[in-house]
Amino acid sequence: MAKLAIFIYITLAFLLLLLISYSPTKTSNRRHRRLKLRSTFNFSEYNPRRHRHDPIPFDPLVADLERRREDKEWEKHYFEHAHPEVLKHSEEFSADHHSAPAHESQPEWEDFIDAEDFLNDEEKFNVTNRLLLLFPKIDLDPPDGFVTEHELTEWNLNQAQREVFYRTEREMEVHDKNHDRFISFSEYEPPSWVQNSDNISFGYDMGWWKEEHFNAADENGDGLLNVTEFNDFLHPADSKNPKLLQWLCKEEVRERDTDKDGKVDFKEFFHGLFDLVRTYNEESHNNSHLSDDHMEAPAKGLFAQLDKDGDGYLSDTELLPIIGKLHPSERYYAKQQADYIISQADTDKDGRLSLTEMIENPYVFYSAIFSEEDDADYDFHDEFR
Repeated sequence: MAKLAIFIYITLAFLLLLLISYSPTKTSNRRHRRLKLRSTFNFSEYNPRRHRHDPIPFDPLVADLERRREDKEWEKHYFEHAHPEVLKHSEEFSADHHSAPAHESQPEWEDFIDAEDFLNDEEKFNVTNRLLLLFPKIDLDPPDGFVTEHELTEWNLNQAQREVFYRTEREMEVHDKNHDRFISFSEYEPPSWVQNSDNISFGYDMGWWKEEHFNAADENGDGLLNVTEFNDFLHPADSKNPKLLQWLCKEEVRERDTDKDGKVDFKEFFHGLFDLVRTYNEESHNNSHLSDDHMEAPAKGLFAQLDKDGDGYLSDTELLPIIGKLHPSERYYAKQQADYIISQADTDKDGRLSLTEMIENPYVFYSAIFSEEDDADYDFHDEFR
């Protein structure tokens, strides 16, 4: 298998010596699209119930550039959070001197002008060369000269997990007051959207960020969260911790239980939970949208399937088989992104990507970082912006 892989890549390398003479601008009548780094993360307060999932950059080099940009803003946000007295003094000084606060006087992202120049300098960042480099890193299972949906999903998932864990470590720096690499419940400060709520906010019971949530994430029960447990705490949909998944199910019952009887009846299931299951299935399997009248029968079928004791209600334990559809994981989004990319770049419609197809459709992989002003000039799918 190893010899076959080497032979395949030597052959591909020879063919690509010919392809490399074609720049992306030669394989397309469009002019070069200017790429721009994004700042997609909301630094105010992360709310898992209102969070819009943003795709992770396909290219780890771009992800690194975006992380460094985000770190600069995060450092400013963290400093203002940890030292509000300095910010207050700065504002008072500015008011006395009739000038803007010092932290606002600097141009936005001034340290990253060169980064976007780098992305748009073909000598430094050529998308064709990047795809040549990344292709064998994605084509692993098996290394046969084609990228499948599974291989692309695994690549996207790996990128996403690295990004999520990186942000978790950053958050840990904020909350780990004694710097022992563990977080106790007393150390953790709930986000402002919880602190300022009246226990019911945005239509959801504030079980999120309470001690029950913390204890569920504490897999070993020592009263402290290590970085892995804290990552699960922040992103329970991606956890394999049974306690945390059970807690998620309890939260669903608590949130959907409109008559407060501690269980979910069919009406509560149909007008809340089933909508999420239906959306998940439609996006995963490309089903057509049907009216509620047409969906009541399948909803009743699923309800009966979940209602193991046949009492006409769903308990938190009975919701466990569908919790992954109620709270989609990073793998779900990674597969979505892989499916979209293949649908756009698979020229011969064989369900996989050759290196030639990737090189001929480079901006499918880099579309997430088009600058906004390019939207009017080009017709491209932007669901993963």
